[in-house]
Amino acid sequence: MAKSDTCPVCGQPTDIENKPFCGRGCRDRDLLQWLGEGYRIPGERVDPHAHSGVDSTDSRD
Repeated sequence: MAKSDTCPVCGQPTDIENKPFCGRGCRDRDLLQWLGEGYRIPGERVDPHAHSGVDSTDSRD
């Protein structure tokens, strides 16, 4: 079995309906990791108090 045919969470064989996961449990566990900020993509630190972009409250007169 190739590495791509195993669940990235538990290592069990994948299920066609839940690929790349073995089942709904691992699929949901992975989603919860993303939603709970358990997974993070590296990048520059952002100042939470900086006002720029779409959410900016600065006036453009």
